[in-house]
Amino acid sequence: MLAFRHGNDFLNPLLFFVMTTSLVPLAISPAPTQLAIIAPGMIWITALLATLLALDGMFKDDFADGSLFQIILSPQPLWLLVLAKVSAHWLITGLPITLMAPLLGMMLALPQDGYLPLIIGLATGTACFSLIGAVGAALTVSLSKGGVLLSLIVMPLYFPVLIFGASAVQRGVEGLDYLPVLALLGAFFTFALLTGPFAAAAALKVGVNG
Repeated sequence: MLAFRHGNDFLNPLLFFVMTTSLVPLAISPAPTQLAIIAPGMIWITALLATLLALDGMFKDDFADGSLFQIILSPQPLWLLVLAKVSAHWLITGLPITLMAPLLGMMLALPQDGYLPLIIGLATGTACFSLIGAVGAALTVSLSKGGVLLSLIVMPLYFPVLIFGASAVQRGVEGLDYLPVLALLGAFFTFALLTGPFAAAAALKVGVNG
């Protein structure tokens, strides 16, 4: 509700995703054959960067107004409150990006067989981005200019998700079986879901004290 009330938290990542992907035909070539080759990787890269754009504010606004200390001192389990914050982050970034991706895929001449793995992969992958990014956002919450450090912390952990997500779409386009790749992506999500909230809760205490 706070994100929709402010507007920028919801619109900025989505606009970045749409505008950056829209520039690809202008910068490279409008030829459908060339766009179809780069479409899977380009959509995933811009989705990653758009998610990263909204990551720094996951806990920072609460830290600035002092409510983060109340969250930490709350009798509720901190990992559960962190999971709620992560879920809200995915709803305002990952979900709109996932819903917008097929339209951008049409603009980049993505073959029809690539849409299903694109949607499933982005829904799972952006959730992984939010869960993993919560750890980095928690560690840098007290830093006034922690955006660059946050990127350095989470980007290496994003690479496997990016590789498998784009690979699933590419395999779908080529007519190959993409379910094993999506299964690996699901395994990453399961691991991030089981460990991310606890790691972010611990990192939050370190970040606030730091």
